[in-house]
Amino acid sequence: MAAGERQQLAGRLRGFGTTVFAEMSALAVATGAINLGQGFPDEPGPPEVLDAARAAIGTELDQYPPLPGRPGLRQAVAEHQQRFAGLTYDPGTEVLVTAGATEALTAALLALVEPGDEVVVLEPIYDSYAAAVAMAGGVLRPVPLRPGSPQPGGATHWTFDEAELRAAVGPRTRLLLLNTPHNPTGTVLTRTELALLADVATAADLLVLTDEVYEHLVFAGAEHVSPATLPGMRERTLVVSSGGKTFRTTGWKVGWVCGPAELVAAVRTAKQYLTFVNAGPLQPAIAAGLRLPDTYFTGAAADLQRKRDLLVGGLVSAGLPVLGPEATYFATVDVRPLQPDGDGVAFCRSLPERAGVVAVPSVVFYDPAHAHLGRHLVRFAFCKRDEVLGAAVERLRGMA
Repeated sequence: MAAGERQQLAGRLRGFGTTVFAEMSALAVATGAINLGQGFPDEPGPPEVLDAARAAIGTELDQYPPLPGRPGLRQAVAEHQQRFAGLTYDPGTEVLVTAGATEALTAALLALVEPGDEVVVLEPIYDSYAAAVAMAGGVLRPVPLRPGSPQPGGATHWTFDEAELRAAVGPRTRLLLLNTPHNPTGTVLTRTELALLADVATAADLLVLTDEVYEHLVFAGAEHVSPATLPGMRERTLVVSSGGKTFRTTGWKVGWVCGPAELVAAVRTAKQYLTFVNAGPLQPAIAAGLRLPDTYFTGAAADLQRKRDLLVGGLVSAGLPVLGPEATYFATVDVRPLQPDGDGVAFCRSLPERAGVVAVPSVVFYDPAHAHLGRHLVRFAFCKRDEVLGAAVERLRGMA
């Protein structure tokens, strides 16, 4: 092989090309379609948060913040965890500010996973998880979530098989990576499911990394419970969240990780060589958001639930069975009534021409061994303005 033909990408990252979000967003721009693929809101965040950012820009807060994050934000995160989860963390040693939840998760995996260590994760898997495990030299052990029957109100709860979970844990398993509320399915793990996961983690002495970025965007009938609140779990669990989804500021990339001091110190060691620090003037703004009254958080969830119902109604009218979400920004559909071969990728690539809308094929969230479980599924985002959702619904109904 000539030097110019040599594969430049390291072997551990081969297979990780441009993300499907970039492909589908580019397709939306090229076709003028309504982008319901990538999960970002198109409305501004709360004024209290935006005003705090504006006030900070142009001051000394534009410069490097401390490596662990600005003290005011770390204090606000600790207060938030106590207020909403009953978890007590020392803001000085047990809270670390990161460049979004993605950096928190990646730094944790780089810090805690040795080459060859196994990471058990519930599938479908948000796409950055597999890449981060690969960068750490770890081995992914996915356990599929499967949809159950629709619940009252139309939501569908996805769950795992206990035998498959226990079979995935072996002598090389190092860490259990959880995501609740779960993207892309929109399911919220129940206390019973979390108790089983906790039992598996404690029996095998696993570390637990939990992604809770949709913690406040939970709909009626479901309850978010942080895995760290279960008996025996705080001392082995790193809790990750961010302000992007809750405050509609996804581009700010302000996240955090909370946990025992020795685990947070390990994550900080990796994090300092990734971004070092970020978002200096935005950190006080997220602190202001975390201190908003309860009515903000309940109102945000209620408004998003209303948007969910608007889009779900349109999807059903278009002839697409919906696996309704219990939380998050997303609704999943089965495309087989309109795509008889069940090819979700082909459906998404043709959707801009067929309906002027862009969505994301769920198969990209599955390990190749389990791709058949998600091949016929497609994810739509409903975190958009009412008029955008209304226009999308009208276009989708035209396919019926």
